[in-house]
Amino acid sequence: MDSGIQQERARRLRQLHHDPALLVLPNVWDAASARIVEQAGFPVIATASTAVAAALGYQDGQQISRTMLIEAIARITRVVDLPVTADIEAGYGSTPAEILETVRQVIAAGEVGINIEDSHPGDEDKLVYITTQVELIQALRQLATTLDIPLVINARTDVFLLGIGESEERFEHAVKRANAYLQAGADCIYPIGRLDRDVIANLVKAINGPINILGGPPSPTIPELEQLGVARVSLAGNIQRAVLEHMRTIVTELYEHGTYTTLS
Repeated sequence: MDSGIQQERARRLRQLHHDPALLVLPNVWDAASARIVEQAGFPVIATASTAVAAALGYQDGQQISRTMLIEAIARITRVVDLPVTADIEAGYGSTPAEILETVRQVIAAGEVGINIEDSHPGDEDKLVYITTQVELIQALRQLATTLDIPLVINARTDVFLLGIGESEERFEHAVKRANAYLQAGADCIYPIGRLDRDVIANLVKAINGPINILGGPPSPTIPELEQLGVARVSLAGNIQRAVLEHMRTIVTELYEHGTYTTLS
């Protein structure tokens, strides 16, 4: 991809996190789903790791290889004319150098944003130390500067998702991580989990930058999230699951009745 085009797309993606309108991301998993989202009029294409993995026949959690990840991103960036942000989970590496190489390759594949999570690879019940994640985000920001691509870093914290610590302590823990990540160079914070309206409102007030919320039922609606001051909402693997459930209905009817009612 032409570097000037990629730089412009990265700047556009960053600006969308600060515009009054909520940035809505119907997460995709392949070139076809990306084209559908683009044609619908959305301004950004975002992948979901769980959906990409499922489309390739794997479970989520870095079960696909780095090469498979890069190939999936490249297929998407080839067919759309929008900024693409990729969910790279924990970075597909056991060392900072390996994670930086992953990001170098996804930028080379044409994307301009990443999700990077603070779950401990290989241990779903632990988060990496705050200082370790801060140093990683600082290194990612330096890499992007070196490559002259204003990469948009969406730093995910899994405090709520994994239920880390006592419930009454999770809010402060998530906010502490969020603000440390922003100070280190992240552009947006993703406190992933099924959060109620009051928690979301308090996170918006306590976090010193844009926040990304997981959308879909039973989360608040898009207009409600916009009213609360949320900058970005992701649908994660929800759309793919709904699409596949519809396919299940079609093929079940076809198998059991030989009719096409659902298909038509």
